[in-house]
Amino acid sequence: MLKTITVGSCVSVQGTYVGTTADGRVEVRVGNQIFRGQPVSGAAAA
Repeated sequence: MLKTITVGSCVSVQGTYVGTTADGRVEVRVGNQIFRGQPVSGAAAA
């Protein structure tokens, strides 16, 4: 499943969902890298 996250104040990353951390951040995989950030709401991602 694809998820979009925000990393920092203005960078968005879209990748394959990996999991959710204990503090609520979402992890996505892009190639060999895993990014952690705040999830983007469904309305903003559309």
